[in-house]
Parts: sequence; C-alpha cells; structure tokens
Amino acid sequence: MTESFVVVPASYVYLLREGADGPEVLLQQRGPVPYMPGHWAAAAAGHVERGETAFDAARREALEELGLTHVDLEFELTMQRTAGGAPIDERVDFFFTARSWDGEPAVAEPEKCAEIRWCRLDALPEPMVPHEAHALSLLGSGERYVSFGFAGVPTPETDTGGAP
Repeated sequence: MTESFVVVPASYVYLLREGADGPEVLLQQRGPVPYMPGHWAAAAAGHVERGETAFDAARREALEELGLTHVDLEFELTMQRTAGGAPIDERVDFFFTARSWDGEPAVAEPEKCAEIRWCRLDALPEPMVPHEAHALSLLGSGERYVSFGFAGVPTPETDTGGAP
C-alpha cells in the first residue's frame, strides 16, 4: 500500500507594479533562516494555518511581513511540489499577485528578512528560490496548476526546450 501525499500548504503574495523599465515585483532577500538563507523570494509568504483559507493566509502574511492591509489579491496558480519525498517536503503552494494595497511595504520581520527590493520581472536577482522563480515565470500565462520537483517533470533547470 502506498502512503498518501502529506500536504504542507503555503500562500505567496507577489506585489506587482509598473516600473520605469517594465513590470516589477517586490521580493525579499531571506535572512539567517533555516530554509534557503540569502535567496530571493516573495516579499510575503507563509504556511496556511489550520482553519484558514489560502486567501486569508496570503492577507495575513502581507500584514505580518510587510505591514500591508486591504491587499487586492488575484489568484495566479497552484503548485504541487516535492523536494525529496519526506513528508515535510510535500507541498501545495498557492500563488497570488496584487497591484493594489494600503500602506507602504516595509520589512516587519527583520530577523527573517535581510531586505526587500522592487525587481524587474525580466531581470530577477540571484539566487532565487527555484520553485518561486518557476512560479514567477508563469505569471499571466493562464496556467492554473503546475508541478515541480517530481521525477520526469521538467523544471527551469532541467527543461531543454525539446533538445535531446
């Protein structure tokens, strides 16, 4: 008998704006945290808590991590991903964008976030959290479900565009 996939859900919020050189997204550089320290990631993201919807979690994270309220969320996509098969590595992520909110984004958790920065969508900083770079590449594509990290499923690092 096979084991069931153990779901660890998380919500991500990508704040978007039109910059002088094209569309920009607000990213955070992760601070001295256990998961991917120093990598660039969504400015607001976190686990969905028991009894909470993915939308509610996204709004809560925008408030807790950036001090923002009335975030006008648009659902972008859901990603089912794995990073090796341990239960903690089995994830379902909900990605949202927002172009309207109340407040000025600011680092509200300096122990977890080194900085926040507006970055051009076509010139993301390095290193990026890999599954988030993939999600950002799909914004506006109409894709609603993607998988990441499963054997045989191309990722940005393994997709050869049809080349042998």
